[in-house]
Amino acid sequence: MVKLTIDGMEVEVPKDTTILEAARTIGKHIPTLCHLKGVNNSGSCRVCVVESGPKLVASCSIVAENGMNIKTNTAKVREARKTVVKLILSDHKRECTTCIRGDNCELQSLSNELNIREVEYDGERLQLGTDDLSPSVSRDPEKCILCGRCINTCAKVQQVNAIGFIERGFDTTVAPPYGKSLDDVFCTNCGQCITACPVGALYEKENIKDVWKAINNPETYVVVQTAPAIRAALGEEFGMPVGTSVTGKMVAALRRLGFDKVFDTDFSADLTIMEEGTELINRLTSGENLPLMTSCCPGWIKYIEHFYPDMLDNLSTCKSPHEMEGALVKSYFAEKMDIKPEKIVTVSIMPCTAKKYEGNREELSNNGLQDIDYVLTTRELAGMIKEAGLDFKNLQDEEFDNPFGESTGAAVIFGVTGGVAEAALRTVFEILSGKELDNVDYTVVRGLEGIKEAAIELPNGITINSIIVHGLGNAKKAMELIKSGEKEYHFIEVMACPGGCVTGGGQPIVSSDYIMGNDIRLQRATAIYSEDEAKLLRKSHKNPYITKIYEEFLEQPNSEISHKYLHTHYIKRHKFWK
Repeated sequence: MVKLTIDGMEVEVPKDTTILEAARTIGKHIPTLCHLKGVNNSGSCRVCVVESGPKLVASCSIVAENGMNIKTNTAKVREARKTVVKLILSDHKRECTTCIRGDNCELQSLSNELNIREVEYDGERLQLGTDDLSPSVSRDPEKCILCGRCINTCAKVQQVNAIGFIERGFDTTVAPPYGKSLDDVFCTNCGQCITACPVGALYEKENIKDVWKAINNPETYVVVQTAPAIRAALGEEFGMPVGTSVTGKMVAALRRLGFDKVFDTDFSADLTIMEEGTELINRLTSGENLPLMTSCCPGWIKYIEHFYPDMLDNLSTCKSPHEMEGALVKSYFAEKMDIKPEKIVTVSIMPCTAKKYEGNREELSNNGLQDIDYVLTTRELAGMIKEAGLDFKNLQDEEFDNPFGESTGAAVIFGVTGGVAEAALRTVFEILSGKELDNVDYTVVRGLEGIKEAAIELPNGITINSIIVHGLGNAKKAMELIKSGEKEYHFIEVMACPGGCVTGGGQPIVSSDYIMGNDIRLQRATAIYSEDEAKLLRKSHKNPYITKIYEEFLEQPNSEISHKYLHTHYIKRHKFWK
């Protein structure tokens, strides 16, 4: 422990605690901008400066020492912070009223907090233009403040390194290698750079106008589906606490927006377990293409296509759940409703920006029609709800439409790391053993450790060695263990985003200040597990509508018709380029 004084108060904190963290222990707020807990503490922006003796030091990167006398609110400190922020604003495209981050911009909040009312520095500004070629992530370098949070997220957390600082001095900017578009390089479209960005320099490629146009077109039948993680985060956009489950209100809002059918991606998550679980059993029996790797996450799929193309045969051939549902809406459902498939517009509400890229993949289509026409993020859905003037918090709960509205608890946990593995194990155990599980909660695969291992012993003597990974940086570690032969597994679950889909690149953006004292991964995951526990059915193979669709259309898991609509293939990509 070390002892220091902060604004006249004696403080005792563990060794290696930063001044910023020490101040938080006594409720003292020091503003930050480039700091992002666990990702970036370079102190480069100098917004968090404090006085330590005669010096101004960056509190986010300087470790507290015995005897320090820290002052956080002197005239010298306040003036330094204001000067720094004004200099940032002098080279910033200040279009706050129309900016996508206008209502939750950390730079704007900081300007208000520091009582900045004018910027007296008037000089040359960079004129760089917008990069909007990627189907997932757009960049506006003129709003970039060079904080480095996106760079370190991509480099340290995801270990993809798709963006970095280029040029020098005044011309320094953040961009992909050689200043290329994100669409031309090895970006996985995960969108974690967006959630790290404190301003509007990075944002999702919006499809709101396209969806409104489809809804307002009397010639189209618009079907929407929502991913499991949406219900655990959407409420945050309307002032509700992080981790509030809003399933019923979400369904009600979607109906009022004008969608013709409101389906649940959870239904096709149950379907995925039937297909992927059968695929796992077949591979365990044959011993071929093990380990089986999950294929639900498009960021992970693009990552392995770029960096481990020699292991594509290990991926499950299953489409992701929302793509399965889109394919069935334009085939099974269209036939049931006597609607021409080309008249149906499928919209997916996803926590993920990589799903936008996925929706455009040629491999995910049938009969010349894409399975999914448009993907909206959680943030985009919130924007539509606000635009429509709906009082979201006071909407009465409503239920999803069937046949694709019924789901089990196994499906909803797809939204959190370990969820796919747990859902699969619930079904695979009962199919292989012929016995009912006494306890369906496989807690061994839960938790927020980056890499979790679990050996699941089945009554018939088979042991399934599993590894559960979240965050692409951890995926890289796991892949290297497998390639080196150091570890052998039967089943691997990978989610590109830390914590899983609950913290996907399309989820509500939470300020770095809130993240300092809270784990949003855990808060949102808690909502997911609570919904699982509340379900009457908690195993995918017990969903009556899943049984029905096999009887009426798909015949059986992994059948020829299942492969036509529910399975796909992958592409070997260049390590560095598109």
